Amino acid sequence: MRQLRQIELDRLQLLTEHNVEFTLIEPTATGLTKSIMDATGPVRTYLKTQGVHDFNLQAQGQEHKLLVQAKLLGAFSESHSTVSLYRPITKKGDPRIWFTGLKRYVEANDILGIIHFEGTLYVINVAQLDLRQLIQGELHNPIKELVSQINRDANAIANELLFRLRGIAAMGPVAALLQADTAVGRTLETLLDIPINSRRAPDYKGIELKSFRATKGAKKTNNRKTLFAQVPDWQFSKFKSSAQILDAFGYMRNGKFRLNCTVSTLGCNSQGLQLKLNGSLGRLVENSARAEIGDFATWAIDSLHQTLLSKHNETFWIAADSIHENGQEYLHYKNAAHTRKPITSQFDILLEQGLITLDHLISRHDDGKVKEHGPLFKIHPRALSLLFPPSLSYDLLV
Repeated sequence: MRQLRQIELDRLQLLTEHNVEFTLIEPTATGLTKSIMDATGPVRTYLKTQGVHDFNLQAQGQEHKLLVQAKLLGAFSESHSTVSLYRPITKKGDPRIWFTGLKRYVEANDILGIIHFEGTLYVINVAQLDLRQLIQGELHNPIKELVSQINRDANAIANELLFRLRGIAAMGPVAALLQADTAVGRTLETLLDIPINSRRAPDYKGIELKSFRATKGAKKTNNRKTLFAQVPDWQFSKFKSSAQILDAFGYMRNGKFRLNCTVSTLGCNSQGLQLKLNGSLGRLVENSARAEIGDFATWAIDSLHQTLLSKHNETFWIAADSIHENGQEYLHYKNAAHTRKPITSQFDILLEQGLITLDHLISRHDDGKVKEHGPLFKIHPRALSLLFPPSLSYDLLV
């Protein structure tokens, strides 16, 4: 897929802000002429995770084609369509996708957003449609309706929790259940009818709860640029350790043999290293331009998604004022912040666009031991809003 223009990134950011999960596809001139498009890795992953279709389980040939209901959304119109998902007999059966009526909806190399909702695949022309005006404007339109429905469903549990927290705040100061640092969390769990010790951490229908005593003058932390660290899946990698990667590509600097570099999908770095998405296998591969090495490290995309979600779970952070009277602590839960989980389908797109990169931080110490502080998957600051919906802050007394 071509590099996204800034106006397209802005439009995609708006979808992310409204909790819309999507994937992207680019119809080429040849594809429009032949009525065929490659179902790229991100498209296949999205369809699989959404429970629409798994190309890996599909046999080749027209008789195994799957047809799914679809709609092509315009500014103030929608066209019924059917999406064909199949693997041809020719070549290796590379997955294909096509929407009926698409030729009347797009021009070559437009960027299309594909959104799955309630059994239908919706197509939005990100290159042509002013999504900000359509979604935030006063006029009713099919795109605004779709985004509103998705956002409402995504926020259903969060809104339920917020309603209950406001009810607790309205109670005023409540007696802490014990004298300990954990009292602020244990007391809130009880007020929310969460069984004590039912989980390692308090949890409300999939939303993690982190409660704390409010402190004045606390500094706000900056958004993290490092998403997570994850070593390759050595079982499926040519190299079997960070030491082998260091030996192959390391260099001496400041008296230490090391490899400190950034690797991207956009091209080779100075060490000749590049990331490649292998959609057919559902893997991210690190490649060396040196022919004798080639692909040498592999990560399963599903595993990267799981790590991303585990590191950045959807969380409510609840602050309570602590009041002490006659040896008893009272807690008044007053404020909450809601940080929402990342949209994993965007992770693959941002990798492909070079907005998520990998950093090697490997070095060999004087004792001969190799230390690996990564590999770190990092995101460009301007792309954070494309991966994470914005955090929300609430005054529980309002």
